[in-house]
Amino acid sequence: MDTLELKRRLIKKIKNINNNMLLEEMCRLAGIGDNKNDIYYLSKEQLKAVEEAEQEYKNGQFISNEEANKEIEEWLGE
Repeated sequence: MDTLELKRRLIKKIKNINNNMLLEEMCRLAGIGDNKNDIYYLSKEQLKAVEEAEQEYKNGQFISNEEANKEIEEWLGE
């Protein structure tokens, strides 16, 4: 299938979509619109990971960027 046919099929399909959230996500993926109003939906697993990271930060369980770079250099044997 050539590029022109792909475009035609996509346009036809998009014209029949009535799901606003789906259309917004398609626009986001295509880089259309302003990024300041983009809404990102996280999965339960992603939300849990963010919450755990926030708690670790609050508990002081983190290292500086400099320390992280040092560890990476050690891992890579540099």
